Amino acid sequence: MRPGELHTSEELFDQLVHADVVRAQAPVVVSKALGVWEALQEQSVTGGDVREGGEVAPIAPSGTACWHWRYATARNGQLNWGPFMSEQLKRRVAFVSPRFGAEIIGGAEAVVRDIALGLVERDWSVEVLTTCAVNPYTWANELPESSEVHDGILVRRFENVLAASASKEHAVHGRIYAGEVPSLDDQVTWLNALFRTPGLFEALLREKDTFDAVIFAPYLFWTTTVCMPAVADRAVVMPCLHDEVYAYLDVMRHVLSLPASVWFLSGPEHDLAHRMGPVTPNHSVIGSGMEVPKIYRPDKFRSEYGIDSPFLLYVGRREADKGWPWLVDLFSRTELPVKLVCAGAGDAEVPPRLRGRVIDVGLLSIDQRNNALAAALAYVQPSLNESYSRTVMESWLASRPVLARKGSTVVEWHCARSGGGTAFGTPRELAGHAERLLADTARAKEMGERGRAYVLENYQWPHVLDLIEADLFSLKANSR
Repeated sequence: MRPGELHTSEELFDQLVHADVVRAQAPVVVSKALGVWEALQEQSVTGGDVREGGEVAPIAPSGTACWHWRYATARNGQLNWGPFMSEQLKRRVAFVSPRFGAEIIGGAEAVVRDIALGLVERDWSVEVLTTCAVNPYTWANELPESSEVHDGILVRRFENVLAASASKEHAVHGRIYAGEVPSLDDQVTWLNALFRTPGLFEALLREKDTFDAVIFAPYLFWTTTVCMPAVADRAVVMPCLHDEVYAYLDVMRHVLSLPASVWFLSGPEHDLAHRMGPVTPNHSVIGSGMEVPKIYRPDKFRSEYGIDSPFLLYVGRREADKGWPWLVDLFSRTELPVKLVCAGAGDAEVPPRLRGRVIDVGLLSIDQRNNALAAALAYVQPSLNESYSRTVMESWLASRPVLARKGSTVVEWHCARSGGGTAFGTPRELAGHAERLLADTARAKEMGERGRAYVLENYQWPHVLDLIEADLFSLKANSR
């Protein structure tokens, strides 16, 4: 290509088939795929603006009054063309999540916030409709109703309505957790008793036509199960699905089959959804991106908490659904010469006989968490309920190996693909893996480096956001 030269969409696509996601605008190409920057950096087009780093702004011949968009996805040298669009996207999306904010602890909430921030950086107008809750156990209104802009995102909070008495909900929940499938009426009672957010629902009904898409996450709560059908024609569900009893309830069945699109975070999550029941035809595995820390200070963590000996690390909610009590019990039945350090929300409930062997450091800042991961012998993931597992990725970015609980399909899948971890299910297996890592530091280092390479190759935000934007454009095109 010569500077200033215009090409037809087809001509440019012939040269750019290596790109992961390509967007065409007659008569020139517009894309945010990283490979396109290399091809377009020498081209100067009147009325357009090309910037390095994968950010390519709309390019159009000067004086173009109506843009005709066409989308395509390039895979293995083959282009899958989408329909033409004769109007520009509003580039306005809303996210609906039961909790939101930098201070909120939770994997789904973190992914929602990261995607929202990424779209803001790509010139999307982004709103978040959320509740006033912080605590995922009480759902109490701890924050005021408000509309405030944070980091370029308009965050709108609506009050929850809590049940006057949750006695029936608790009884139904107990039956669900025991594996029983209650009547649909009882399931609805259980769902409504957790919390309801009618103001949020009403806002969606009023304003749905102002958004190109409304993205819901995670699948389990009223904000998705009840609110999503109101905007189903432009709804995207990011379920963060687990193989858990709640996912099999009748009241959840429509969550994957009704929306315009579904985004999965991993291959096993996608496969699980299909085993559970119908999934809307337009669905994809988008993965998730990871921010790469610039520096780790493992010695600072050790000195700050007075930990001199080798230790295994767990970071996350200390609760049964995340496998924490199971891990404590397993660890107690070993004679490992290492400590088990835990950090996160919830009461660690360390038995008196294990104090000194199991160390609770409570909530950590991002820097403290990164330093802890780098200082650990290995990261231990005891949870069976993972759709992606950010903490596993964070451990690998710190170049530390992972010990995964057997039966955690997603984490075992990551370990097998990366070579950065191994699985355990008994005290003997946990002790054996830890002892081998202690004895062979070169092996531990190699596993950690393999994990880091895996994250850097597969889970970076530019690529993930390319996939997200391509799906949002496709939804708009197909709705016409």
